[in-house]
Amino acid sequence: MKHQRFAFTAGTLAFSVFALFMACKKDTPATNNTTTTIGPQLVFVFKFDSTQVRLNNFGQVATMPAGHSGLSPVFNAMSSHYIELAQNSTTQLGAGDVLYRAPEVGSGSNLAIDFSKCTAVGQGQVFFSCPISSVTPGSYQWLRVSLAYQNYNIKWTDTTYNIHNAWGTIASFIGFNTYITSYKIKDSTVHVNGNRAQGYWGFEDQYGVVTGQSAGTTTVPNPIASTSPIPAGSCVVTGQFVNSSMALSPFTISGTETTNDTIVVSLSTNKSFEWKDANGNGLYEPLSGDTVTDMGVRGLIPIIK
Repeated sequence: MKHQRFAFTAGTLAFSVFALFMACKKDTPATNNTTTTIGPQLVFVFKFDSTQVRLNNFGQVATMPAGHSGLSPVFNAMSSHYIELAQNSTTQLGAGDVLYRAPEVGSGSNLAIDFSKCTAVGQGQVFFSCPISSVTPGSYQWLRVSLAYQNYNIKWTDTTYNIHNAWGTIASFIGFNTYITSYKIKDSTVHVNGNRAQGYWGFEDQYGVVTGQSAGTTTVPNPIASTSPIPAGSCVVTGQFVNSSMALSPFTISGTETTNDTIVVSLSTNKSFEWKDANGNGLYEPLSGDTVTDMGVRGLIPIIK
């Protein structure tokens, strides 16, 4: 039995993807997810929240479009390739304190994230840390995290073939461009040995493996899009800092810290896997005409712990 290939619709954002990398080429050539310098550390941890508010590209609450359905995936791992602290809503991309940029290969139109050097981690795990002494002292209202890769499980059904609530695993590459030698979805390894643009994916279930390339939308919420836009094709998700009580609260670095600071990067997975529902039954049925329209995340809340 073969699955119908996933299909995506085209996006409409109009910024040049390479503007991101012109903006990021400041003197912050971090190439490791974690540094080992002794002293207080700034630690970033992922959280995947299916109950967090569901947003669109402009940070507005997003309802499900007519004729579409969605589900909240069960996340296994996520990786990032860019982290920036932004002072305010007018701080342009790259003008804040860039803490991390993943190793890249190639140049120009062939510039790509080196997947072999990306670190993917699960719920509650550290995906980046650095000495607090390396962070520019100041007050920061916003966090930008560009996501590179996600791996999660979904349920699918097909009544035509008497398949009900089968589990499948998706490996989805959502960074601007990724050089991939090979990757493991669940049990199967896929060999690529080349660049793949944003939206490349592999899907594995009990019937085998299918791969494909989207040609369009990956939701990337940015509540300050009107004052600090991001380029199309990137996956720089933006969120405003809150404290442990979930009240808005700037993240402040004095430069005299003596203990670690932890930021929980809470990502909304609220129906982040979305499809055109051919028969309107709310079940994902890839063998009966359902086509995927979005695999992006649905919001970011950086929580100061």
